[in-house]
Amino acid sequence: MNLIITILFITMALSSLLAIVSFWLPQMTPDAEKLSPYECGFDPLGSARLPFSLRFFLVAILFLLFDLEIALLLPLPWGNQLLTPTGTFFWATTVLILLTLGLIYEWTQGGLEWAE
Repeated sequence: MNLIITILFITMALSSLLAIVSFWLPQMTPDAEKLSPYECGFDPLGSARLPFSLRFFLVAILFLLFDLEIALLLPLPWGNQLLTPTGTFFWATTVLILLTLGLIYEWTQGGLEWAE
């Protein structure tokens, strides 16, 4: 019980000390340059609602789908410890074949190309 009270006291004292010190530190005066948004590589004074290429979105969705499926296959090395390891590897092979077929389909449909 003493340890909990000690830790609680130290935590409150440190939090209070940091809050008090933050008021003593000099305040920065904001100017127009500091208040302007930083947009890497873009004109900060232009419109933020520029047209967005749909290809970025499609590639991001494809990445998420394939990444999720690969993450689901990560526990496969422990599949031989199950009651039916051959069934586990059969279904894992089926999933890998489906992933490969999906990738081939996207490739042939041009979903992975940037220029038309």
